[in-house]
This record gives sequence, C-alpha cells and structure tokens, in this order.
Amino acid sequence: MKYSAGIALAACVALAPVAAAQDYGREQRWASEIVPSLVVGDAVTIKSPGRRDFLGLYAETPGSKAAVLLIHGVGVHPDHGVIGVLRVSLAESGLTTLSIQMPVAGAAATVEDYFPALFPEAVERIRAGARWLADKGHRKVVLLSHSMGSWMSNVYFEKTENPPFAAWICMGLTGGYGNMGNVKVPVLDLYGEHDLPQVMRADWRRRFTLSGIEGAKQVRIAGADHFYIGHEKELAAAIRAFIGALR
Repeated sequence: MKYSAGIALAACVALAPVAAAQDYGREQRWASEIVPSLVVGDAVTIKSPGRRDFLGLYAETPGSKAAVLLIHGVGVHPDHGVIGVLRVSLAESGLTTLSIQMPVAGAAATVEDYFPALFPEAVERIRAGARWLADKGHRKVVLLSHSMGSWMSNVYFEKTENPPFAAWICMGLTGGYGNMGNVKVPVLDLYGEHDLPQVMRADWRRRFTLSGIEGAKQVRIAGADHFYIGHEKELAAAIRAFIGALR
C-alpha cells in the first residue's frame, strides 16, 4: 500500500496523553518532504491498531536472506542520517529493508517529553512494522535500532513476549540494557570509538549483559562517532557479517 499524505492527520488518536506530547503534524510535514524525492524504495502506510497509521520506507530485494526493520533515533524521520544510509546500503547489498517513522515530539522537546509519554506508541509501531513484514512473507526479520530508537526497542522487548525477530542490532544505546528476559536471539551491540559519553561509559555493562545471550557480540567501529559519519561503510559491513552468520 502506498503512503497517503492525509491518513496521519485524519485518523483518531487513541490515548489523549500521548497525543498531547506527540507531534503528528511534524511527522506529516516530513512525509510531504521526503516521499516525493525517494530514489530507493517505496513509501508505504503501516497500520497500527488503535493508533494512527504511519510512514514506512520499504525497499524489497527479491530472494533476500532477511528483512531488516530499522528504528531511527530521537526527533528525526526514517530517511535521516545513519538510518537513511543503512536502509539504502543494506538493500543494495541484497537485504530487504523497512525503515519506519517513530513517534516524535516538537522540535524543542527534551528527553522527558519522549519518555515515558511516547514509548507506548513506539512499542506499537515496532510491533506493527514486524507484522507488516510478516504479512509480506518475510520469515526472518532483524530489528536494527539507533540511539533513542535502541532505548525504544529495549522497551519493546520488555513489553513483548515471544517477539518475532531473528536478531537485534542495537546501535548507540545510551546506557546499559534494561530487562532482557524476552530476548532469546543474538544481539549485536554496536558503538563508535568516539561515541557519546553515556554510550562509552556503559559499554562494559552492555557487554556483561550480552555475555548471557547466545550468539551476542559487541563491536566498536574504529574512528566513528555516535552518528557514524564517514564510517558508514564499515558499519554496514559489520551489520552484513552479523546477519550473514545468522542461522
């Protein structure tokens, strides 16, 4: 289904407290800007039961080994920065990708405006993205997240029994992992050599948590910062190697 520009503003909001914090108009403005200029992939509408439909950018590669659901960080759209680069480069290397719009607050928002108010909808959007890919026939789906998107993904796992993902690629998590009891698949913890201080300080905590998960590993991208600028090729290579080794 192609993305309809009017859907997000026309739909009803299920939870008033979330609507007060979440800036759906900002999502709509981004969609109006990025959809007409897409070069790789198609804009699609992802339906989320009980909540607003939202934008996804889908690049299908016939015969791909896996599909990758990409979750961006705070206050951006699904074609922005490192997630925008990865959704294209991974598709060009033979994987199917779906990058989805995560909930956003206003441009002046702080972390407190995001957590906890926007996280319930973030969890639902990850669930909806996984269902959408399953409905397309993808049986091996990898979750890939960056920055606050990794925090949202960790909460998704906390709130979801038997998640359908074959693996989780967690980039730039700003702190340690929360409850990982529902994570039964390999995890790749990625961060840059010059990442944010809160990412760097907790690298040992994340490594310790991963030591109890079969197939999990931690990789530091040499020379990279939190956004992997100038090191996207090395990042993509680490991701492809990890996915390629999945059973």
